[in-house]
Amino acid sequence: MPLPRSDSLGPRVLLRRIRELMAEPLEAQVRLDTIVRQIAGNMVAEVCSLYVLRADGVLELYATEGLNPGSVHHAQLKLGEGLVGTIAATARPLNLSEAQKHPAFTFIPGTDEEPFNAFLGVPILRAGRTLGVLDVQNRANRVYREEEVEALETVAMVVAEMIAAGSLEGLSRPGVVLDLSRPVSFKGLPLADGIGLGHVVLHEPRVVVTNLFNEDAETEIGRLEQALGSLRISIEDMLSRREMAAEGEHRAVLEAYRMFAHDRGWARRLEEAIRNGLTAEAAVEKVQSDMRARMIHMPDPYIRERMHDFDDLANRLLRQLIGTTDGMADGTGPKDAIIVARSMGAAELLDYRRDQVRGLILEEGTQTSHVVIVARALGIPVIGQAMGAVSMSENNDPIIVDGDDGSAHLRPPVDIERNYAEKARFRARRQEQYRALRERAAETLDGVPINLQVNAGLLVDLPQLEDSGAAGIGLFRTELQFMIASSMPRASEQERLYSAVLDAAGDKPVTFRTLDIGGDKVLPYLHQSPEENPALGYRAIRLALDRPGLMRTQLRALLKAAGGRELRVMFPMITELGELRQARDLISREFTYLTKFGHVMPRRLKLGAMIEVPSLLFQLDELMKLVDFVSIGSNDLFQYFTATDRGNARIASRFDPLSAPFLGALKRIVEAGNRNNVPVTLCGELAGKPLSAMALIGLGLRSISMTPSAIGPVKAMLVALDAGKLANEMDAILAGTGNARERLQRFADEHAIPY
Repeated sequence: MPLPRSDSLGPRVLLRRIRELMAEPLEAQVRLDTIVRQIAGNMVAEVCSLYVLRADGVLELYATEGLNPGSVHHAQLKLGEGLVGTIAATARPLNLSEAQKHPAFTFIPGTDEEPFNAFLGVPILRAGRTLGVLDVQNRANRVYREEEVEALETVAMVVAEMIAAGSLEGLSRPGVVLDLSRPVSFKGLPLADGIGLGHVVLHEPRVVVTNLFNEDAETEIGRLEQALGSLRISIEDMLSRREMAAEGEHRAVLEAYRMFAHDRGWARRLEEAIRNGLTAEAAVEKVQSDMRARMIHMPDPYIRERMHDFDDLANRLLRQLIGTTDGMADGTGPKDAIIVARSMGAAELLDYRRDQVRGLILEEGTQTSHVVIVARALGIPVIGQAMGAVSMSENNDPIIVDGDDGSAHLRPPVDIERNYAEKARFRARRQEQYRALRERAAETLDGVPINLQVNAGLLVDLPQLEDSGAAGIGLFRTELQFMIASSMPRASEQERLYSAVLDAAGDKPVTFRTLDIGGDKVLPYLHQSPEENPALGYRAIRLALDRPGLMRTQLRALLKAAGGRELRVMFPMITELGELRQARDLISREFTYLTKFGHVMPRRLKLGAMIEVPSLLFQLDELMKLVDFVSIGSNDLFQYFTATDRGNARIASRFDPLSAPFLGALKRIVEAGNRNNVPVTLCGELAGKPLSAMALIGLGLRSISMTPSAIGPVKAMLVALDAGKLANEMDAILAGTGNARERLQRFADEHAIPY
């Protein structure tokens, strides 16, 4: 019988009644029907419904109080469809006062849900994996209170155990199998190229919490305090390791872990969940889900990135409580691991053994995620936005990740596996060919030397300078150190990083770009007001000149790190020459200051500017008089040249950078450099693709910088290229009206040039 609906009785009462219900000898369907009635009564809701996610990616209605009972086991939604499908796909709750106005809302035929407005739905999660959705509805427009959300999430944990234990087998309609053996393909975003074949390793390894209800709250609080103490000690141990000085990237993250681990607010929330009737480990899982749901909606992308670090910390605490270890921490996992994660922090990837990782699949990853930046540096193929990958995967499932087109194939059929195996063998043979070219001079058939350099930004990038055979680092993105830190890197930390980079490069040149922050590169400790169009806003040199203390600290660290060596510094996003003069004046003053106090200064200082803003195309000769070199940032220059947001998937590929107008603009820059005897390089994505790199050489560029993995393919192209013939062809392309890309492809085909 449903409870009286005069008032909500709170999560503790509901949890006690659900606990009593679980102990009764009931059939599975009767138990589910009773659970939804209990929830509806406790929360004063007119509807409570339970959906289970099947192996085919369909959410099936398994029980309801308030909707048409005839729709049970017939009403269905695809993953990502409607409010319920959205909750399942994102693993985040929705609390809406006017559900029908939500863009994802859709009516489910036959359920009779039309009269209901207020909606609260929570994912049914078990160790990070979505198993279904639990929701309540009311006719009145209301927002459900925080304690009601907590109550529904807590009951969802109980239902998750029922599903995981197989208690619902046989309830679905005939012909529908609730298993995880069928092949599934996912389409996401390609974030780091390459192909990986291997077996699933679920990040946030499924720390299975089977004991939800406590018998003695004080005993559980004691267990929690002991586990927190052990966790804090383990973090201090990691920070004190001898090798941490060389691992600057994840020292900053561990410092954030230390802060989280000592946070009294977190401990209080854990204790409160225990006093509401949960065990210590169930409390950790509950608070972790709550925290994720809150942080994911925050507009600050850095805070969302820190959420991944908090998830990792909570999982470490769960392992302390249950006494399990990370399946790959000791090297016992599969030798061909494809890591599948909802999200993860950069330091977590570095916890895995590099020789065992073949790929990474993320449900929430983007091009600027810290973990993607690190994975790209390590040469690991990555796809992001692969919704449902975690829910549909099990540890050791065979899987393929294709970082070239953004697809993944879980439990692939034999023919797909065979095709990808052949594709991987072909890539491996090509890599062998590229390695054979490493010691060969980067010179065209007609003897034109081309300076091939790499882009970098982290210490983990540096070994690839030697491995790739590159001539130097054409772009070192100094902002990455700031982006992964939880607080402003001190001057001494910056100096150590820059010194380590120069040490690793030896006699090869390194070009440091000063801080290019703002836009999508957000620092939490540097307050910035929201901007409607951040790509065109307060970023890079604009921000740095307004905060001279920030820029002077970085310039001073660079000058000190390069004592006795050559230092190359370039300034990003110069729009007009006054900005460049101000930046030159700042570094001149720092040089004078440090010399006055006896510091050893660089034996040679070269200053440059990034050409990223089209206005510089009309100031080229004046610009060349103020610099020792220029570098074309083709990504941003093309974005601004075509008024195309490169982060907008609907238009990012609409315009071709290998078009005559844009190639003509690049030609103007090269000619201005030649007139003024100023070296010109290019460090955007164009440099890393053989066909577009060929076009750049045809325009007269003799220095280009790219990702380390692109050095081999680009060198294979240029050693088969006659630069003189290409220059003539390029002049004809720029003077003509045909499709530039097609003409370049035809030229490459006619001259057997690989692209």
